[in-house]
Amino acid sequence: MELLWHIISFVLIWTFLGTNASVFTFQNNCQDTIWPGTLSGSGKPLLNNGGFQLGPAESTTIDAPKGWSGRFWARSGCTFDQSGKGNCTTGDCGNVLQCNGAGGAPPVSLAEFTLDSPQDFYDVSLVDGYNMPISVVPSGGSGNCSEVKCVSDLNKECPQDLVVAGGNGATVACKSACLAFNEPQYCCSGEYNNPQVCKPSNYSQVFKKACPTSYSYPYDDATSTFTCSGANYLITFC
Repeated sequence: MELLWHIISFVLIWTFLGTNASVFTFQNNCQDTIWPGTLSGSGKPLLNNGGFQLGPAESTTIDAPKGWSGRFWARSGCTFDQSGKGNCTTGDCGNVLQCNGAGGAPPVSLAEFTLDSPQDFYDVSLVDGYNMPISVVPSGGSGNCSEVKCVSDLNKECPQDLVVAGGNGATVACKSACLAFNEPQYCCSGEYNNPQVCKPSNYSQVFKKACPTSYSYPYDDATSTFTCSGANYLITFC
């Protein structure tokens, strides 16, 4: 009987370790309420129904299964009714609180993850633009495990051609050049779909100068992709 119990315990522990890879902690350091969104990669389970509310100084945790991939972002200026319908000034995902498989409308600052492949790959991406400061800090892992962040207020430095203005005229987000102009040399598409041809633009260099460890354009891999193994991750907004 004792041997059977040890076998059952081992199986339970192995099952737990095999199904849970990382814990994501979300921290809101902004002065206002935000509404983080979650989007999973193809075939991966949706985390926290795709979105939730986080008040100033609040935090929450989400367990991610082994092999999970996807992205996180924060929506701002949202209003939702009791049924969860509404809209957001930035990062909206279909006029609902729980994004349920929809991505955030750019421009948004993204935290992107691919877990256990065989190590974790993660980055902060401004390829689709920027709406607020964001950082990723691994803990308890092995390997490089660097902090990745874009904590500069790019809305204050945004080139005029890329500005997204709110109802009061203030800059609420900053587009990428690809989003603003939809031209191959900025999007690394068509004849520019090659890292040897698609180079940083004057616009992406503004992003890179402000946030050196963040993706500033599609082929910015060398200085913008980071790895860690067996870590949990703190994702902080503002």
